[in-house]
Amino acid sequence: VQLQASGGGLVQAGDSRRLSCVASGHSFSRYVVGWFRQTPGKEREFVAVISRTGDTYYADSVKGRFTISRDNAKKTVYLQMNSLKPDDTAVYHCAAVTSIVTVIISHYNDYRKYDYWGQGTLVTVSS
Repeated sequence: VQLQASGGGLVQAGDSRRLSCVASGHSFSRYVVGWFRQTPGKEREFVAVISRTGDTYYADSVKGRFTISRDNAKKTVYLQMNSLKPDDTAVYHCAAVTSIVTVIISHYNDYRKYDYWGQGTLVTVSS
């Protein structure tokens, strides 16, 4: 599967932004899809993940502000980001891995579990 992330840009603190991750290929519904972010000099950081069945899990830093969702018919996973903070500034990557139907979704906060990665989209939050 190939992934294309989009939706980044320059926003002000407190604003909202929605990122999209569009997949090409077959059987998108069989994938767990996660969002990670990275800033220069720092390790890739987990943001959110969604299972095949729609179970979700979030990093504490974004819980209550970000929402991950998926539309399998459109082969797309969204990351709705509200109440953005300057600390949210990063390149956001989506990633995917095939999985069985029932998983412990919290285990997918490790970027090493993922096989497929999008190119990233930059979100800059000004104060």
